[in-house]
Amino acid sequence: MDRTSHFVGQSTAFLDSVERASRAASLNRPVLVIGERGTGKELIAERLHQLSRRWSEPLITLNCAALPETLIEAELFGHEQGAFTGATRARAGRFEEADKGTLFLDELATLSMGAQERLLRAVEYGEVTRIGSSRAIKVDVRIVAATNEDLPRLADEGRFRSDLLDRLSFEVITLPPLRVREGDIMVLSDYFGRRMAAELGWDHWPGFSEAALRSLEEYQWPGNVRELRNVIERAIYRWQDFNQPVAHIVFDPFDSPWKPAPMAHAQDRSEAAPAAPRPPAAPGVELDAVSDLKAAVDTHEKAILEAALARHRYNQRQTARALGLSYDQLRHAMKKHGLSDRSAD
Repeated sequence: MDRTSHFVGQSTAFLDSVERASRAASLNRPVLVIGERGTGKELIAERLHQLSRRWSEPLITLNCAALPETLIEAELFGHEQGAFTGATRARAGRFEEADKGTLFLDELATLSMGAQERLLRAVEYGEVTRIGSSRAIKVDVRIVAATNEDLPRLADEGRFRSDLLDRLSFEVITLPPLRVREGDIMVLSDYFGRRMAAELGWDHWPGFSEAALRSLEEYQWPGNVRELRNVIERAIYRWQDFNQPVAHIVFDPFDSPWKPAPMAHAQDRSEAAPAAPRPPAAPGVELDAVSDLKAAVDTHEKAILEAALARHRYNQRQTARALGLSYDQLRHAMKKHGLSDRSAD
């Protein structure tokens, strides 16, 4: 099975969505898949096709946002030779290619109103007409469409055809974002981590440090599962000591002290106030639950040190500079909290 086609998760919200897709698969009806970027909309489309009676026929995919408006209709419905400049030969569209199978339309909300009107006819009557032709072609296609937009709102605003929305929304499967999938971040992190470790030829999988696990849980994952996979695979690839738990997580690969500064006009530069330095991230504290101030402060201080050391790959001099400490002060704090002396100096 392809490495991208696995469903991994245990949360109720996630499993309910997968179960709904499984039940809808056997019906010859259109399905809308709604979700944020990276939530697995294409995987749901593949499941709808593979569990349907059309599984042995083609699954054709078209990203509606990847083509300019002038070409999208030609891609969907095909064209005859000479229909427009550059049409040197006749070409079948995606509807004809998907005949007897499934057509997956990703980023559906980006379709122009003209393309929506032609799509409506194809859904309603089961026939398409190539650009430059007057002859309709019968097609037997099941449509699965996906978007991260609020289609009913777009319809109310006149930016999406209400009649097309009615015909495509026999079943609507809304995928939960990763941040609400309770327990799935750890499950997915372990899955992606083990897979990447095997790809790199590691002898065993050491897992993640407590600080790394805590940072994975606290992050909001705007890119959802796709972003999580990239973050985990990057962390494994960059980790040099596979005998120790992975402790360095980089959420933003563009974050660097040497990244180019944004361009600004001279007036903007003269008026801009100096930015305050960002404090190091630290876990929250339940103030009402504190009964031992010294222990709470020590715990908080240790967590800050662990996170900073991991962020700077245990380079103690860089960590000290980042925290505003001298090298000796950092060494004293590490000894105080019993932190491992894994110097990268």
